[in-house]
Amino acid sequence: MIYEQRIYHAMPGRLPDILARFKDVTLPIWERYEIRQAGFWTVLVGEDNHDLIYLLAWESMAEREQKWTVFSTDPEWLQKRADFDRNGPIISSVSNTFLQPTSFSSVI
Repeated sequence: MIYEQRIYHAMPGRLPDILARFKDVTLPIWERYEIRQAGFWTVLVGEDNHDLIYLLAWESMAEREQKWTVFSTDPEWLQKRADFDRNGPIISSVSNTFLQPTSFSSVI
């Protein structure tokens, strides 16, 4: 199992829109493609309090590439993402990192 950490840096004041988009739009579409989330976080205390951080769980990079490609080109996703950006972008940038658990990690 590998984990993908993704960090969405919200435009000022737009974090609530990102949270709503994930809850109401993204997660139901992910369910359709069997994309597994391993958790979502916002920053309680720290410098980046406009960030949404989440983890996705993948069996392999091949699974990730296949499912992410299908998701990212889904017509419903593309339309609803555009709807959220209608009044300007809600995300200033996205970063992602692929993580491999150690042999002593509690997640293996």
